[in-house]
Amino acid sequence: MGIIISPSILSADFMNLEQEIKSVQNSGADWIHIDVMDGHFVPNITIGVPVVKSIRKRTDMFLDVHLMIENPEKYVSVFADAGADLITFHIEACKNESKVKDVIQLIKQKNKKAGISIKPNTDVKAILPYINEVDLVLVMTVEPGFGGQEFIHECAMKIPIIRENSNSDLIIQVDGGINNLTAKICKSLGANSLVAGSYIYKSNDYKKAIENLQS
Repeated sequence: MGIIISPSILSADFMNLEQEIKSVQNSGADWIHIDVMDGHFVPNITIGVPVVKSIRKRTDMFLDVHLMIENPEKYVSVFADAGADLITFHIEACKNESKVKDVIQLIKQKNKKAGISIKPNTDVKAILPYINEVDLVLVMTVEPGFGGQEFIHECAMKIPIIRENSNSDLIIQVDGGINNLTAKICKSLGANSLVAGSYIYKSNDYKKAIENLQS
């Protein structure tokens, strides 16, 4: 499996979102990462169902939807129907083990790929019981909520622990402060998917930025 590059549209020009998505697709991006924030689970409000639905109408790219919201079980169905291909939720948004399993099951029932994410201050042990039930684990290397933050190196050390305890086909994605240098660190530790917002969308050459993350 190669490295899956998933540009985060949180850093894109929203006035020209269709063109921004086409530009990264033509530059070699594999997926499109869509950050959904509710202003409760994280201190920011971003994209909702109507935007995902609009994006789906305009692109055939794989839509990687990251739910940074409370009560994710209430929203799995609507985001699946809007066109998400992968739905990732946060373990911290679930009150107990039963709730985590319920959300995974809901995603699978919609025939979507399931992802589970872990915030910087959450012990990696919390996520281990579920990693063989999902398609992807997302390791946050910044506090979720805003783009442009600095990479937290200690968080990357969760990657090899997840890799050692998982099936070989698990996608380990990293999001937060990803650039050409931190990408190399994450890949060396076992990550095979990288989310990058500012590094790609604030660059003058999307193709070169994506190639730098892949190499």
